[in-house]
Amino acid sequence: MQWSAVRRNLLVSCVAFLFAVIGAVAQTGTTSLRGTVTDKTGATIVGAKVTVSNAAQGLHRETAADGSGAYEFLALPPGNYSLTVESKGFRKFEQKNLQLLVNLPSTVNATLDVGSTSEIVEVSAQTVALNTTDASLGSAFSENQVKELPLEAGNVPELLSLQAGVAYTGNRPDNNKDTDTRSGAVNGARSDQSNITLDGVDVNSDLKGYAFTSVLPITQDSVQEFRVTTSNYNADEGRSSGAQVSLVTKSGTNNFHGSLFESHRNTITSANDYFIKLAELQGGQPNTPPKLLRNNYGGSLGGPIKKDRLFFFVNYEGHRQREAQSVVRIVPSAALQDGVITYPCADPTQCPGGTVQGLTSSHTIAAGNFGLTPSQIKGMDPQGIGVSQNVMIPYLQSFAKFIPNDNSVSFGVVRCVTTRTAVCPICRVAAPRLHRWTTAKDFRWVTPPCCGQRS
Repeated sequence: MQWSAVRRNLLVSCVAFLFAVIGAVAQTGTTSLRGTVTDKTGATIVGAKVTVSNAAQGLHRETAADGSGAYEFLALPPGNYSLTVESKGFRKFEQKNLQLLVNLPSTVNATLDVGSTSEIVEVSAQTVALNTTDASLGSAFSENQVKELPLEAGNVPELLSLQAGVAYTGNRPDNNKDTDTRSGAVNGARSDQSNITLDGVDVNSDLKGYAFTSVLPITQDSVQEFRVTTSNYNADEGRSSGAQVSLVTKSGTNNFHGSLFESHRNTITSANDYFIKLAELQGGQPNTPPKLLRNNYGGSLGGPIKKDRLFFFVNYEGHRQREAQSVVRIVPSAALQDGVITYPCADPTQCPGGTVQGLTSSHTIAAGNFGLTPSQIKGMDPQGIGVSQNVMIPYLQSFAKFIPNDNSVSFGVVRCVTTRTAVCPICRVAAPRLHRWTTAKDFRWVTPPCCGQRS
């Protein structure tokens, strides 16, 4: 009885594992290849043997041309392939370095010459891949393009901004993505309608849903291909009205490949913000932009575990950032710190301005404004307290360390832009680790405590 239960549990586990593997394969980003086999006169060749192979991963598939001479390969992993077509009485057709990109159907028509099957007609010219299969519009980026194009903080989904029909407002700190949905809008669709998939798996952020944001960290060295479909996408992609962003991670090959990298950015070549510079100069401080130190570093390694059968790929990227941020503070003016409330008059002609006496000194009031002295404020107070020199004045005078930038008058309150007390150093280590064993992936996001001190 006990042995029967063990066998039953083992069978259930095997079935569950089988379904998990099938589901993992179905979720992988793929591509397709199709075409027609004809002779020099344009007549179709029925039954021709068509083969595609990927030597780097030991992939090999065969099919035969149908009654109309057409062939088709579906669900191919993206990569570089070789295409061969053979038929009795004709020379062998071979095309190498055929790059198949994710979610981009490709068409290659083969024309066979009469001759011996031992003779080979090799096509080596590279042509631009045109999608003649469906009406989807978009662009695909190869591995080299993903690595060589400059990206802010290495965020791969931001390549969406290079597509036609995409609105992009930049990474400005004053742009609130929660209220301004222009950035990432594609062909009029809202930015939160974009769909991002990694190897066919949904990686959209359900919390915010921004156009250029993935819920998983995606590093440049881990991406093999990237495709954006902006309109007319098929049912296998579209689930929303925005762009369809498809990313495919790398896999190991029959050869060992690896990389190491480190990039550094500092404030030496940074320009200062106009308002920060103005506040610093008015306060007698040097023109110094806020600190920004950023380091990206990491490496990758891939290769075979069993040649033509099992491969591995590991990628690590660390991100370390130390940043000072400027803030705008509302601080009391010198007059308010001395117990004088200044406000603009409804009728400026009735307020010529002048000088009023505070608790310790006199203050000049500009024309069109009126200043209430501490004695007048006390007379207006029903309890006769007025300006409290024990509580209110010490609190207001605690703002004296801020540098005032008086560009408006409103009850003695002015705006002050400062970077002295608002410097907030941030030190983060964002370490996305991507481990790929064939189709299995494990993502980890590690953020240790802040390791920087205030400077």
